[in-house]
Amino acid sequence: MITAFVASIWYDHHKWLIMKKYILLFLFFIFNIITRAQVTYPYPVNYFPLNIESKDLRMAYMDVPAPSPNGNTVMLFHGKNFNGYYWKDLIAVLSQKGYRVIVPDQVGWGRSDKPDIHYSFHGLAANSRALLDSLNIKKVVVIGHSMGGMLAVRFALLYPGMVEKLVLENPIGLEDYKTFVPYQSLEKIFNSERKATYESYKKYQESYYPVWKPEYEQYVKAQAESLLQPDFEKTAWANALTYQMIYEQPVVYEFKNILVPTLLIIGQEDRTVVGKNLLPEEEQKKYGQYPQLGRKINAAIVNSKLVELRGVGHIPHIQSPAVFNNALFNFL
Repeated sequence: MITAFVASIWYDHHKWLIMKKYILLFLFFIFNIITRAQVTYPYPVNYFPLNIESKDLRMAYMDVPAPSPNGNTVMLFHGKNFNGYYWKDLIAVLSQKGYRVIVPDQVGWGRSDKPDIHYSFHGLAANSRALLDSLNIKKVVVIGHSMGGMLAVRFALLYPGMVEKLVLENPIGLEDYKTFVPYQSLEKIFNSERKATYESYKKYQESYYPVWKPEYEQYVKAQAESLLQPDFEKTAWANALTYQMIYEQPVVYEFKNILVPTLLIIGQEDRTVVGKNLLPEEEQKKYGQYPQLGRKINAAIVNSKLVELRGVGHIPHIQSPAVFNNALFNFL
């Protein structure tokens, strides 16, 4: 009996040591994720209320005033794997130049709600228009990067009277992806999105630059914040829905309808294709050829200027900010 009692104490103690080990490992794992995947937005974040499909939602945005206003406003549209955070350095430059800067996290991204709704570029553009109306802003310069370029095109087509100038920085959608990328069901896309990790986000972002630098890590952290949320599957579903939006809602056929003055800033090393991993290796080489695509779109937009940046990848405003800013402010 005494032997059994001693054995039970030893067993329980041993079991507790094992549990403690795993608890500490788990806490270390969580701490590691949190410290790797948290960023602080550079300016105060406000929230604009929206009602979409009978759902009350909030759209996060930054509204950054200029120390010495020049009377002009710039609106920045982020890409699919980003949010307003990655505009932080450009915001500072624009503000110092006298521009008021409006930076929304589109519904489905960043600090905004991520509802289960029908996502469309028309809807995102309408949300952005409603935000501007609430701020009593009548005219804007619109700058769109990557997927934000597709949104910027739709915004300029829907509300040409509001857009003074349009800037497209390595926009996606210069091809109609559904004509050559294999179709995937929404469930398959969702299952892929829900398996995302910090490492998978980083690996994808590494493809945006000819050479990866440690200072780019912060933009992976900004994207990876959603991994910490207990309702991450909602984000994964929104990610799947917005992938489907890009795939099914091309803008490439409508560039010819853009009438506002337009600047194309195209990093020549960019080879981004939405769904590229679904293509055979030989097919991958045929698409996402931004040097040719930039010239093609420049020819399609009547009042446009093309600036080609040698040695620059998908995100010129981060990789080569001085060259990007020079092109931008020459145009503005």
